[in-house]
Amino acid sequence: MTSSAEHTPERADGAAAPDTGSDVPARRGRVRARRAAVMAVPATLVAAGLAVLTAEGALGVQFAISGMPFTVTATELNGTGFAQFGGLDEMAEGSPNAGDTGGQVLVVTSVIKNASLTKLCQSVDLGGTNLVIRAGEGARKVTASDLTTDSTELTGDAAFNNIEIGNDASTLDKAGPKGRGPKGVFSQQSDTVHIANLRQTNYATTAGVFKLPGLKLGFSGSGC
Repeated sequence: MTSSAEHTPERADGAAAPDTGSDVPARRGRVRARRAAVMAVPATLVAAGLAVLTAEGALGVQFAISGMPFTVTATELNGTGFAQFGGLDEMAEGSPNAGDTGGQVLVVTSVIKNASLTKLCQSVDLGGTNLVIRAGEGARKVTASDLTTDSTELTGDAAFNNIEIGNDASTLDKAGPKGRGPKGVFSQQSDTVHIANLRQTNYATTAGVFKLPGLKLGFSGSGC
């Protein structure tokens, strides 16, 4: 987030804020109500509790999300080149799923350079029925490169190799260029990541290559 003492602080409605004589830095007055300057998101793991912060303009993906969360589970995830930082995803303007969120969802962005998943399940509640995707249930695992997920909840039993916590997100290098976040944002990275009994609530997923052996897609009364 950029700041300059030479600019006049703004209120959330864009108008100039009055000079209150406060010692609080002027940059805090410029932060609009739609995006908090610093926000904390819990990413709950059985093996490690993480607090990930995000700043104004920290977007995990560069497309408008639907605003409908979906569940992803896997009995095991293994990855090389791992990075994680805060993000802010935005829905299409006027989305019926916006509710009172202003069309924005605070997320934890996780990036894995190369990942494999065993018994992947993904489901989305369509209102009375669930669209369910399953893959990697046989000998062949689901594989992905440059896998990026934007989550509001993540649980499992996790282990990291050569982890670094507290990096500036713009300096991350273990997950490649896609694993870098905005400057000034708290983050972490590691050489490898292993998560057993993975469960995520996601709003977006992207990948350079995503291979799903044994893909099964259908509708079900229950999700993953």
